[in-house]
Amino acid sequence: MDSISRSTDGSRNQEFWAGFLLAGLGAVCFSAKAIVAKLTYRYGVDALTVIGFRMMLSLPFFLVIAYFQARQARLGKLPRLTGKEGVQLVFLGVIGYYLASYLDFMGLQYISAGLERLILFLSPTFVLLISSVFLKRPISVRQWAALGLSYLGVIFVFLQDLSFSGDEVMLGALLVLGSALTYAVYLIGSGELIKRVGATRLVAYAMTVSAVVTMVHFFGVYGLDGLNQVRQVYQLSMFHAVFNTVVPTFMTMWAVARVGAPMTAQLGLLGPVSVLFLAAWLLDEPITVIQLVGTAFVLAGAVVLSRRR
Repeated sequence: MDSISRSTDGSRNQEFWAGFLLAGLGAVCFSAKAIVAKLTYRYGVDALTVIGFRMMLSLPFFLVIAYFQARQARLGKLPRLTGKEGVQLVFLGVIGYYLASYLDFMGLQYISAGLERLILFLSPTFVLLISSVFLKRPISVRQWAALGLSYLGVIFVFLQDLSFSGDEVMLGALLVLGSALTYAVYLIGSGELIKRVGATRLVAYAMTVSAVVTMVHFFGVYGLDGLNQVRQVYQLSMFHAVFNTVVPTFMTMWAVARVGAPMTAQLGLLGPVSVLFLAAWLLDEPITVIQLVGTAFVLAGAVVLSRRR
C-alpha cells in the first residue's frame, strides 16, 4: 500500500510540475509576441501585415483542431452548437482575436514592448469594472486597492515612455488600451459560453473566425501584392504564428488541466516581467528604476486581484 501511495504522490508531483512549467512557458511565449512584432516592423511592414501574416500562418493549425472538434459533435460526443451559440462564437472571434490584436499591433508601432504588456495586463481590471457597471457586481475594498496599484504602475511606465518617445506614446497607449478593453469584453462574453462549448472548441472556432476576418481585411487592402515581403518577414511571422500564438494557447489549456486556472493565472504574471528583459536584450529598450517600480505595482495589483478569501 505504501508503495502504491508513493507512486500516486510521485505521479501527482509530476503532473503538478508539468503544469507549472507549461503555464510559465505559455505566459512567456504569449507575451513575447510584442518582441516579434517589433522586430518585424523593422522591415517596413505595418500592423495589418503583422496580424495578417500571423493569422494566415496559424490558421491551418486551428482549422485542423476545429475540424476534429466538429467531428466529435457530429458523432454525438460533444453537444451541438445552437444558432445563438454560433453567433456568439463569431462575435467573440471578431472582437477577441481580430480587433483586440489589430489594436494591439497598431499601438506597438508607437510604444515600447514593456509598456504594451503592462497596459494589456489591465484587462482583468476592465473585466471587474464592466462586471460592476453592467452585471451589478460590487467591488470590494481589496479589489479597489488592486485597481489602484495596477493603474499607478502603468502611469509610471507611461510617463517614462512619454519622456523618451514624445507625443506618439499617447496614441499608442490609447490603441493598446482599446485592445485591453476589447479583450475584457471577450473574456466576459466567453465566460458562460465556455462551460457548454469547452475551451478547446471555443479557442479553435474563435481563432478560425478571427483568421478569416483578418485575411479578408488584409487581402481587401493589399490584394495578393501584400504577400510580396522579404524572407525575414515570413520567418518572423512563422515564429509569431507557431510559438507566440498556437503553442502558448494550448500550453495554457494543458496547464489549467493540471494545476487549475488560479495557479495558471498567477504564473501569467511572468509575462510582463519576461517582456521587460526580452525587450532590453533583443530591442535595446532601456530598463530603468521607474520601469521596474511600475512593473512591480502592476504585478502587485494582479496578485491582489487574483487572490480570493
